[in-house]
Amino acid sequence: MGVVVQKFGGSSVKDAESVMEAARKAIRAKHAGNSVIVVVSAQGSTTDDLIAKAAEITSEPSAREMDMLLATGEQISIALTAMAIQELGERAVSFTGPQVGIVTDSTHRKARIKKIDTQRLCEALDSGHIVVLAGFQGIDEQGDISTLGRGGSDTTAVAVAAAVKLAGYEVECEIYTDVDGVYTTDPRIVPDARKMDAISYDEMLEMASMGAGVMHSRSIEFAKKFDVPLMVRNAKSDAVGTWIMPEAPWMSEIPACGVALAADESRLLLEGVPDRPGVSHRIFAALADANIAVDMIAQSVGIGGKATIGFTVLNTELDRTKKILGPIVGELGATLNETGKVSKVSVVGAGMRAISGVAERMFQALAAEGVNLKMITTGDIKISVLVEEDGAAESAVIEPGPAEPIKKAHLESKKAVRGRRALRAVHAAFALAQPRKGAGAQPAAHGEFKPRLVPLVLPAKTEREAAIARLAGMEDVLVSGVQLNNEQSRITIYDLPDQPGNCSKVFNAVATGGILVDMIVQNQSGPAKAELSFTVPRADLTRALKRTQDVVREIDPGCRVVGDGDISVLFVLGVGMRTHTGVAKTMFGALAAKGINIAMINTSEVCVGVVVERARGEEALACLTEAFKLG
Repeated sequence: MGVVVQKFGGSSVKDAESVMEAARKAIRAKHAGNSVIVVVSAQGSTTDDLIAKAAEITSEPSAREMDMLLATGEQISIALTAMAIQELGERAVSFTGPQVGIVTDSTHRKARIKKIDTQRLCEALDSGHIVVLAGFQGIDEQGDISTLGRGGSDTTAVAVAAAVKLAGYEVECEIYTDVDGVYTTDPRIVPDARKMDAISYDEMLEMASMGAGVMHSRSIEFAKKFDVPLMVRNAKSDAVGTWIMPEAPWMSEIPACGVALAADESRLLLEGVPDRPGVSHRIFAALADANIAVDMIAQSVGIGGKATIGFTVLNTELDRTKKILGPIVGELGATLNETGKVSKVSVVGAGMRAISGVAERMFQALAAEGVNLKMITTGDIKISVLVEEDGAAESAVIEPGPAEPIKKAHLESKKAVRGRRALRAVHAAFALAQPRKGAGAQPAAHGEFKPRLVPLVLPAKTEREAAIARLAGMEDVLVSGVQLNNEQSRITIYDLPDQPGNCSKVFNAVATGGILVDMIVQNQSGPAKAELSFTVPRADLTRALKRTQDVVREIDPGCRVVGDGDISVLFVLGVGMRTHTGVAKTMFGALAAKGINIAMINTSEVCVGVVVERARGEEALACLTEAFKLG
C-alpha cells in the first residue's frame, strides 16, 4: 500500500510496556501492507528532568546548549522503540532528525523547519525497514542541533508525512495520544464533551491555537498546507479517532464545532496611542523582530486622535514584551497596562460564516453566568473573549472526565475558575454534547478524503531533487490571498458600561433583525467603560444602527453610537497567520508606507483583518497584494 506515519507522544512511550505496545501498532500497520514511519517523543517526564538538570548548573543556560541537551531525550526513545520492533520479529532502524536531513532555521528552542531531504528515509523504507524517527529535533544550516519547541514531535510527524507525499507517495498520518480523539472541549472540565469523528483543518487550527491541547497548531498548518490526512487516536486502543480533513459541506450547517480555553496568556493594553498611519506597524514590528507571537489583537476606533490597542501574549513572553514596548510607548506618549490573570474562551465553527446570531448566543450564555467580557475579537470562523480571573478564587480542582489529562501545559486551565465556568456555559449554549451533523457517519460519508495508498517505489534521483526543492521553506507562512470587501459598514458604541450582559443585549437586538455581524472588537476605554465596534453589511446599516441605538439607550443614555458606511475591510488569508510573527509586520508596514491608516484590527489563525477608509480600499488591496507577492 503506501506510507503510514505514526506519532507517539511521551506518555505513549513512557515505559517498556508502552514502548512494546507502540511497536506492536507499527508492526500491525506494516503487516497490513504499508511502509511505516514511527515518530516518537522523549519518554514520560524526560524533557522536564533534563530541564531540571540544566537548572542545577545554571539559571540562564544558552539556547544552543539546551537544544544539545534536550535532543538526547528523543534519542533514547528511538533506540528503545527500534529494539522493541526488532524483538517482535520485524526489521527497524532508528534515525535522529539530523540523520534524515530535517533542516531548520537557527532559532534555538523553537526552530522552524526549512526543508527535509527524504532520500535516506525512503531508502530505509524501500529496504523493508520500519523507520523510527526522533521527533522535536533537526539541524540548522551551520550544523548545530536544533529543537522545534512546543508540539515539536507532532510537527515532525506531519512535516515528514508532507515530505514523503511530495516525494511521490500516498501517505496518511496518525497521532497517538492519551485521549480518544478531538473533543468538543476539554473533557476534564466539561464531562459531557463529545469526541468528534471529523473536523476541518481550519477548525482544528483555530481550536489548537485557542487552547485545545490535543495537537499544536504548527502541525495542523503542515497538514493543511500539504493536504496530509490526519487522524488523532488513543495509543491504548485500536478504536477510530478523529479525522482532521478538508472542509466538507455538512460542516457549515451548524454554527459551532467546539469551544476552547486558554489560561496561559496575559493582556496588554496600550491606551492613548496616536491614531495615525504607521503606529501599529511600529508596535508589532518590534515584537515580530523579537519572535514574539501576538494573539487577540484588537484595535479600537480612534477618537480625538487617540486609539486603544489591546493584545495578548503568552505569560512566558510577558516580561520580554513589556521590556521591548517600554521605550516605544514612552515615545508615543501612550500608557501600557497589563492584566496577568485572564482566560480566553473561544467558540469555533465553519458555520458561523453564514449563520447569524452566533455572537449573540455566546454572549447571552456568558451573561447568564454573570461573566464579564474584557476583550472581544473575531475571525473567519471563531469568536474569542477575554475573561478577567479573580486570583483569590483560583482553585486547583479538576473535575473528573472521560479522558486522562491531555498535556501538562494545558493544566493552567485548572486555575481559571471564571474561564472554566464560561467554557461550560458556551459549550451548553451550542448543544455541543449532542452529535454533530455527520459526526456519526463513517469518513467516506464526509467526502473522498481518506487516502488510497499505493506501492512504495523509490523515485529517481531527479525526482527526489525536485521533491526536495518543493520542500524549501516548507514551514514558511503560506499567504493564499488578499480580499477586499467594500460592502461593509461599522457601528461603534463609545463608553458602554463594562458590565455582564451588555454585549449580549446589543447583539441580540442585531441578530433578531436577521443581520449578520462580521468583525467584532471590544476594548476597555476607561474605568468601567468599554468601546465596542462591529461590522455589518452596508445595506443593513440603517436597520442595525437603529436597533443598536434603541438598546444602548436602555443600557445607558449617556453612551454614544456612531455608524460609518465609508469603510473597506481587507483580509489577508493563509495558514499560520498568528504563529508566524512576520505577517502583521508585513501587512501593517505595507499600509504604513502608503500612509493608509488602520481603524480596526482583528486576527485569527487563518486571517488578519483590518478596516481602512473606503476611499483607499483599492489602494490598500494593491499594496498588500504586492507586499505578499501575490500579483
